[in-house]
Amino acid sequence: MKFLGAVVALAAVAAAHGDHDHDQAPMAGPHKGLWYNTLPGDGGTQADSVFSGISTFGRIQYHPCLSSEHFNYDIAFIGAPFDTGTSYRPGARFGPSGIRQGSRRLNLYGGYNVPLDANPFNSWAKVIDCGDIPVTSYDNAYALQQIEEGHNIILSRAPFTDAKKPGLSRKGKTLPRVITLGGDHTITLPLLRSINREYGPVSVIHFDSHLDTWKPKVFGGAPSQQASINHGTYFFHASQEGLLANDSNIHAGIRTTLSGPSDYENDGYCGFEIVEAREIDTIGTEGIIKKIRERVGTKNPVYLSIDIDTLDPA
Repeated sequence: MKFLGAVVALAAVAAAHGDHDHDQAPMAGPHKGLWYNTLPGDGGTQADSVFSGISTFGRIQYHPCLSSEHFNYDIAFIGAPFDTGTSYRPGARFGPSGIRQGSRRLNLYGGYNVPLDANPFNSWAKVIDCGDIPVTSYDNAYALQQIEEGHNIILSRAPFTDAKKPGLSRKGKTLPRVITLGGDHTITLPLLRSINREYGPVSVIHFDSHLDTWKPKVFGGAPSQQASINHGTYFFHASQEGLLANDSNIHAGIRTTLSGPSDYENDGYCGFEIVEAREIDTIGTEGIIKKIRERVGTKNPVYLSIDIDTLDPA
């Protein structure tokens, strides 16, 4: 009964406060012209602020592409919330969600890039966030299969623009570009398997602190077939499976610990050239760009892979 009395009292206070504010007019001033009032909606209750609303990458349109066979786009974001291939720190399964949260301010209304004189959110391309691939956390082999199949569903359809334009795929067609949000780096293997189905072997530009080409017996010990596939060995497997174009792959930003010179020798066997992080001090940014261009060339389709530890050691 005391609780009911307290609720009634609070309601009375709230009502009195409402009566007190009832006659207050909205404050006039320059706030009416702020940029966030240009967001979709009526400029009032229907306009999401950068800190509200459903999270997609850069606040772009969401569509359940995996269940919409005939929905077309030019660039698709897809999440792969997988982290059971990591050897030390788990949590990357929350990466797709975290990336979307962190990209809230990168949108049509704040995405202009001064050096490029362009806004990628307002360009020729139809860009869509397709959500996440369903990934089990209980069975690595099945999870990698889910990632491969989910990615291939997104990759293999006709694009929204230039659908009839000749392209580099096996069938000579243009396909959409797919940006996958990880996830630990093991996801690269099923992604390359998916890409191979459409393009054949591709060149890889790999920004990472680590090689990720270790033999399974060196990295992880390979107590089982599935354990041999992890975030330090996936490029070794990709090389063995013929997913990489010969001698046109390159790492950039390498500063890893090594078991010995044999790690670099094995990396070359897998088809990679190495640009170490310290080379930024000797050949500079332009020198690194030159190395990458000379190594990769212009003939093969290219897969770009970026590990956050090459950008932020923390």
